[in-house]
Amino acid sequence: MIYFNKPFLTGKETHYIYEAVNSGKLSGNGLFTKKCQSFFEQKYAFKKALLTTSCTDALEMAAILANIEPGDELIVPSYTFVSSALAFVRQGAKIIFADSSAENPNIDTSTLESLITPKTKAIIAVHYAGIACNMEVLLELCKKYNLFLIEDAAQSIESYYIGNDGVKRPLGSIGHLAAFSFHETKNIISGEGGMLAINDERFSERAEIIWEKGTNRSQFFRGEVNKYGWVDTGSSFLPSEVIAAFLWAQLENIEQIQAKRIAIWETYHKGLNPLAQKGYLSTPFIPSYATNNAHMYYLVMNNASDRDALIAYLKEREVMPVFHYLSLHKSEYYKNKHDGRQLPQADRYSDCLLRLPFYYDLMIEEVEMIVHYIHQFFNNLK
Repeated sequence: MIYFNKPFLTGKETHYIYEAVNSGKLSGNGLFTKKCQSFFEQKYAFKKALLTTSCTDALEMAAILANIEPGDELIVPSYTFVSSALAFVRQGAKIIFADSSAENPNIDTSTLESLITPKTKAIIAVHYAGIACNMEVLLELCKKYNLFLIEDAAQSIESYYIGNDGVKRPLGSIGHLAAFSFHETKNIISGEGGMLAINDERFSERAEIIWEKGTNRSQFFRGEVNKYGWVDTGSSFLPSEVIAAFLWAQLENIEQIQAKRIAIWETYHKGLNPLAQKGYLSTPFIPSYATNNAHMYYLVMNNASDRDALIAYLKEREVMPVFHYLSLHKSEYYKNKHDGRQLPQADRYSDCLLRLPFYYDLMIEEVEMIVHYIHQFFNNLK
C-alpha cells in the first residue's frame, strides 16, 4: 500500500523530547522554542518568529494584530483551506472571495483591484503548493490602497519569490505578517504546529503579548518589567516544548529532507509531462518569479469524471491519491454570505485537481510505478 502521506522522523525527535522533559520546562517558550525561532529569523530574515500550536492559530494572531473588526472586508482566494478565511471571520470580517489563476491555483491577481472597496482591510496571499503568488502586484495594490498583506505560507517553507530586481526573498518574509504550518503533511513537521512570522516591527511587541494570553509575561522573564499582568487581548497560542523539540530535530535536517522531496517531485514531473504535452492533464505550473519547494505534486485533470476515475484506478492498485480543497464560496457555512460572483477557476480545481502520494520515505521506484499506472490509465481510455 502506498499511502498519501507518511510522517518522516529523523531519529532525533524522541531524544530532544527527552531533553525537553528533563529540562523541567515543558510549558513553552523554553530552550527549544527559542532555538527554532532563532533558526527561522536568521535563515529567512523574519523580523520576529513565534511558534504557535497551528497555522490556524498564527492566522488568528495575524487577524488580531491587523485589528480586523466587524464590517471589515478581506480578499481571500476561494480555493484554499478553511483557516485562510475562518481566522478573519472570527473577528467579524466579511470575506470577499477571489478566483484562482488559470495557470495554477494561486489567486488571480488581475481580478483583485475590482474587489477592493473602502472597507477592504487586507489581502490574504495563499502560496498554493509552496509556489509564490505574484507578490510584486500584491505589494503594489496594498501600498496603493493602504492594505495589510498577510501571507498564508502554510505550504511554503524553503520556497522563494524572485522579484523584478532579481532578488530571491523567502516566502513569508514579504507581507506584513505570515503564517506557516508544521502539520504532519508538510515538508517540516511537528505533528501539529505552526508559526507566525512578523516582518513589520510595529507588530513585534504586541504579537508577543497576544501570544502569551494577553499578558506581558515574556517581557517579565527578560527583566524588562518588574511584574506581569493582563494588558491586551490574546490566547494560549504558544506550543509546548515537546512540540518545539520535535520541530528542532526536523530543522536540523532540512537540507536532507528538501533534497529527497525535490528528487521525488522531479521524478513525477519527468514521468507525467508527456501526458500533459498530449493534453490528457495539466502538471504544476511554476511561474518565472517562483521557486519550487516540492511540497506536493498535483495533477489537474480535464474534467471531474476523469479525476474520480483516476483516483479509483489508483486505489484499486493500492495507491492512495486524494482530491484537495472544495471552493469556500460554495461551502455550507459561507455560500449564503458570498456575493454570488462565479469563480470558475476555483471550481475547476475543486473538481479536477488531485494530489499524488508525497512523503520523504516514498521510494523513487514507487514514484515510477505510480507514473506507470497513470500512463496505463490513459492508455486504457483510448
